Amino acid sequence: MIDTLNTYARKLPAWAVYLIGFAPMPFLFWQGITGALGVDPVKALEHEYGELALQLLVLGLAITPARRHLGLNLLKFRRAIGVLSFFYVLAHLLVWAVLDVQALGAVWADILKRPYITIGMAAFALLLPLAITSNNRSVRKLGPRWRQLHKLTYPAVILGGVHYVWLVKGWQVEPLIYMAVILTLLALRAPKKRKVRVAA
Repeated sequence: MIDTLNTYARKLPAWAVYLIGFAPMPFLFWQGITGALGVDPVKALEHEYGELALQLLVLGLAITPARRHLGLNLLKFRRAIGVLSFFYVLAHLLVWAVLDVQALGAVWADILKRPYITIGMAAFALLLPLAITSNNRSVRKLGPRWRQLHKLTYPAVILGGVHYVWLVKGWQVEPLIYMAVILTLLALRAPKKRKVRVAA
């Protein structure tokens, strides 16, 4: 089964992942315009973009554990998934700032006043340099520093999970599940400790 999935993954071009990944963005926006997202389409659109962004971040985080523990090799899609996650975070932010709050002063006030928004903005700030350097030129120019820079994904996805937990009212199950999955994937990514051989 894993070998079959790896075969299909090798045949699937990265541009197809971008195409599939971006498809929900205009579709959801169209649903918001046409009233298909309910009585408060702005809030619904904001939530949909935010949840898709978190799902993509979790998916990107799962690639290394999937390869290490299951033998499923999706490394060629990691950059595409990372870029997609950033643009969904950006869409989530723009819907909130432009369509929901609608005033720059109120945006800054909310960032400073509401901890879950502060945390969300911190996650966005961490993802921004990753999106800017997600190209072959940056990989060549930064060298080994590129890999170190992109480890900012880890705190960014944790902050994204915390943002979702704090965003909802009360202790709801779904955000806690996301947080548990994030922490589990980070634990699975931890390097294995080498056994120290004791000389006889």
